[in-house]
Amino acid sequence: MSPSRSLLAGLGLGLAAALLPLPAQAEDTLLNASYDVSRELYKEINPAFSAFWKKQKGADITVNQSHGGSTKQALSVSQGLEADVVTLNQPTDLDFLASKNVIAADWKTKFPHDAAPYTTTSVFLVRKGNPKGIKDWSDLAKEGISVVIPNPKTSGNGRYTYLAAWGYALETEKSPEKARAFVAKLFGNVPVFDGGGRGATTTFTQRDIGDALVTFENEVALVAAEFGDKFDVVYPSLSIEAAPPVAINDIVTKKRNSGEAAKAYLDFLFSPDAQAIIAKHHFRPRDEAVLKANAAHFPAIKTFKLEQHFAGWAEAQKEHFADGGVYDQITTTKSN
Repeated sequence: MSPSRSLLAGLGLGLAAALLPLPAQAEDTLLNASYDVSRELYKEINPAFSAFWKKQKGADITVNQSHGGSTKQALSVSQGLEADVVTLNQPTDLDFLASKNVIAADWKTKFPHDAAPYTTTSVFLVRKGNPKGIKDWSDLAKEGISVVIPNPKTSGNGRYTYLAAWGYALETEKSPEKARAFVAKLFGNVPVFDGGGRGATTTFTQRDIGDALVTFENEVALVAAEFGDKFDVVYPSLSIEAAPPVAINDIVTKKRNSGEAAKAYLDFLFSPDAQAIIAKHHFRPRDEAVLKANAAHFPAIKTFKLEQHFAGWAEAQKEHFADGGVYDQITTTKSN
């Protein structure tokens, strides 16, 4: 072969190699799509994970956040928000993503405790001195009481409030019909439905609307940190256990070659170090030792699991929150 032909052949091989797809490179960022009131938690979790990853892998990684109403976030992810992981606040939002083949159908089996690294519960925030004498769910349904609750159609926070009130009524009234009437009265006392839990907190604390705010326990702690003793917390006689679940976005992690980091990030949430951060932010950790060490921060409260009063999450979603469901029947949804 002549030198010129050898040169041309070499150039051809080089061009062909250049056109071949390069091996996928692992990404050095992750995006976590989460719900409204987890903002401060993940602001501390994320750099702790980055330090853990650096120690384990010798590589830098940055975790970015997206927040909003839980159901809105699930919809955004299903429509293309490129979140590597989702950390939402109720199973129905993850079931929805599983139905769209975004996450694994058996997502509950991928991590401990049905893929929920912590729990929380719904409690009341009232004005200083509790001038309306609000002590339990029954007080929220009284005439003349104004209650701030985020929209159950878009917010897991609002949905848990609805389900907690329904469960309380079932236990006290022993009748589905009376429970329906009770929840209708309570939600009739809501002057404005914000899209998410953080918006509802702003409505109550900064816009001075409402006699009581129903929200997650950790949100009450954040309000106390910001406003001091301007508000009081009321623990009702019964509430619902909320166990916010997590999952890997199979579509995005495959596309971005971020599966290993995404799994490590969610595994990290169950580690003692992350569980201590979770407790610091007033979510109830799963780690028994961490929970015991922080017991003073978590007053005793009787809670029930959704399955004790409802056929299951899918059935509760369909019966109560689907378009035309019980929620739509008993209340006129407002927006701010």
